[in-house]
Amino acid sequence: MLSSSSSRPAISGSSGPSFGCSADGMSVALVGETAYAMAPGRNGRHYLVSGWRIARPMAEWTREDFYGHAGELADQEAFRAQVLDQAEHQRQKRELCRLEIGGSVNTPWGVSQGGTLYAEGITAYSTAGHGGFRLSAGRNRKVHPMLRSAGGCYEEDAEWAIVAITFPHLFTAFESRGAEQTVRYSWPDAWEAIFGTILEPSESREKDRRAFEAKHANDWVVISAITSDHEKGYVECIATPGGKRGAGTEERRFLVPVEEYEIGRFGFVIDPERHRIYAGPSNFVGWQGRCSP
Repeated sequence: MLSSSSSRPAISGSSGPSFGCSADGMSVALVGETAYAMAPGRNGRHYLVSGWRIARPMAEWTREDFYGHAGELADQEAFRAQVLDQAEHQRQKRELCRLEIGGSVNTPWGVSQGGTLYAEGITAYSTAGHGGFRLSAGRNRKVHPMLRSAGGCYEEDAEWAIVAITFPHLFTAFESRGAEQTVRYSWPDAWEAIFGTILEPSESREKDRRAFEAKHANDWVVISAITSDHEKGYVECIATPGGKRGAGTEERRFLVPVEEYEIGRFGFVIDPERHRIYAGPSNFVGWQGRCSP
């Protein structure tokens, strides 16, 4: 059971996280000005959700106060562990003493609305739609050649991780773990070259994707699917060799029983022994009036 401090108002603080119970029975917590909750989902599942600056005591919070979504939670202990991890992340951020800066700067993502100076020559900019890091020429030379951007700019979705693994002392442990995973998943060749290791299956999504494509290069892989109104209980699928797309790529339609169709990580592979080619009426607009091979 989480310790209760449900009468505390949602105010900023650095003394550590506080835990409580919301008005609708959720386990909740407060870290600085960020609120967290263990929100119920379908089939008994729970999810970590977040909110910001909820100006009421915890006992008055409800699900409507939370909008951020940070993944599934196994149980109460997992919720507590996530909150404590966030508290430590915030503590480490304060110790790093990053400097918020104003002014407008032209960036590859638009005119900046503000920025954060991590260290001399390392600045993160935010814009109306996107953002990322800009490194000085000297700092950019520190980036491994396999990951280096010629202009020293690294967007916030994935490339920020390149900056984080290059200058780990400027990032929290929480950020560093996320950065390492991002680089392993997205740039496995660079990760293996930099750290002298071989990534195993499941350690890199990109490597797993390549392995899937190599294994199924000559198989029919679904690129589009829709529940059939003409063949009840089936999914009508458009598949191509290896899941390739583009002009000149051969396409065929297949019927897959609804209970069998699960897309998987990289696509559904047709089994010609079980999934028959279909040439009947289609739910795909582009296939109306066409015939399958």
